[in-house]
Amino acid sequence: MNALRSLLSAIFLIGSLSVFAGQDATVYFISPQDGDVVSGEVVVRFGLKGMGVAPAGFEKDNTGHHHLLIDVDTLPDMSVSLPATDNIRHFGGGQTETTLELTKGKHTLQLVLGDYAHVPLNPPVMSERITIIVE
Repeated sequence: MNALRSLLSAIFLIGSLSVFAGQDATVYFISPQDGDVVSGEVVVRFGLKGMGVAPAGFEKDNTGHHHLLIDVDTLPDMSVSLPATDNIRHFGGGQTETTLELTKGKHTLQLVLGDYAHVPLNPPVMSERITIIVE
């Protein structure tokens, strides 16, 4: 009986830990940085701490993949799969960088981590929105 109780306690603990997985995760820009002035193509490198990167369609606890919001003022519905648009780029292959061709002027960038089905994690794991200037 004690062995069964110990086993059930361990299962409960593991299940509880998976619920909290990702809560201390941080997604951020390695480059560019907020306020950077760039010219030509912009290489954007994504960083992630506290979780792993996995491609879309691959369901594994404590993993996700990147979505890049470009010049998005209002966050999309965070309870459903993010749409793929010119302003919401999906990196479902597990990519951690991209090269953008942006028009001259001011642009905002923000990262959102999505699950295997492109749904933002709950609670959301997203970067601060940064602003860059393209010359």
